[in-house]
Amino acid sequence: MKDRSSVQVKDLWVDLKEFHLRQINLDILDGEYFVVLGPTGAGKTVLLETIAGLYQPRRGHILLDGKDVTSMPPERRGIGFVYQDYVLFPHLNVRGNIAFGLKLRGLDRGTIEERLTAISQLLGIDHLLHRKPDTLSGGEQQRVALARALVVNPRLLLLDEPLSALDQETREVLQRELVRLHRELGTTKIHVTHDFEEAVTLGDRIAVMNKGRIVQMGSPEKIFRKPDSEFVARFVGVRNFFRGEIRPGEDGYKVLRLNEIEIAVVTDLAGQVHGSIRPEDIILSKERLRSSARNSFCGRVVDIVDRGAVVYVTVRVPPDFICAITRASLEEMELREGVEVYIALKASAVHVF
Repeated sequence: MKDRSSVQVKDLWVDLKEFHLRQINLDILDGEYFVVLGPTGAGKTVLLETIAGLYQPRRGHILLDGKDVTSMPPERRGIGFVYQDYVLFPHLNVRGNIAFGLKLRGLDRGTIEERLTAISQLLGIDHLLHRKPDTLSGGEQQRVALARALVVNPRLLLLDEPLSALDQETREVLQRELVRLHRELGTTKIHVTHDFEEAVTLGDRIAVMNKGRIVQMGSPEKIFRKPDSEFVARFVGVRNFFRGEIRPGEDGYKVLRLNEIEIAVVTDLAGQVHGSIRPEDIILSKERLRSSARNSFCGRVVDIVDRGAVVYVTVRVPPDFICAITRASLEEMELREGVEVYIALKASAVHVF
């Protein structure tokens, strides 16, 4: 990834009949894998389609490699686009689908064959070239769609929920494929998804969208650990939210005063604030913990929700704290509603905003 910008979106506003994008600003580096994360209806696809030239913004500018392409027609922008539902030509076999864009560009037969062979081998679909799309699995169809978009050497590749229609196993395989492809080809990518785990796996940086606006942008670690709002926090899996007052504490710490308890925190903020704690950052035990954690409380189990690999245990101190443990830990501690337990958490585990 280079330090120069590949894609710049400046103060972009888009008005559709029932939806609006507002004040979108992006600066995506050359070779970056950039992920736009948000719920259904947030405006992610509209943003991609506007960058591709399918919608004309009411105001703002789109620059590719420093050149303003805001008014340029889609076919001249040099952008590849992969949709969620593949959009393969049903009357063409795999070879014809991949070669379609090359033929439109008027390349000679030898160049077409050379590029087609290289990309089909890279994606592991060279044995499928004679097949029609309706004979392929979902994962195979998505590989063909990727090959068709990449074979023309786009300056930018847009991926609109490319994995959401696939089963879990195929999705994980293709995530690894996308990581490998990005490492080998280095094409700048903007990838849209509603799945935070997918965003973390793939993205160098993440922009979170909601209701037509970007509400937070940063590294996966920053989005995961330091969400700027309750919306972002909930979207990335935080389950513990509190509102309280910051007061002076001891040993350089401050405390977040809730109704009946004080939680040691690390923050420069003062006054009324919000606090959030990820459930996996809370240590749960049936005995009082000997730990370096600044916060330790006794409570009772009031709810247990088994999600398979992870079990969420709600402990009422009060307030309620939701902890994440393994099923093995649940069985080992013989937890059930009403049992007295202890929880501990580090001051740094509390995100204050």
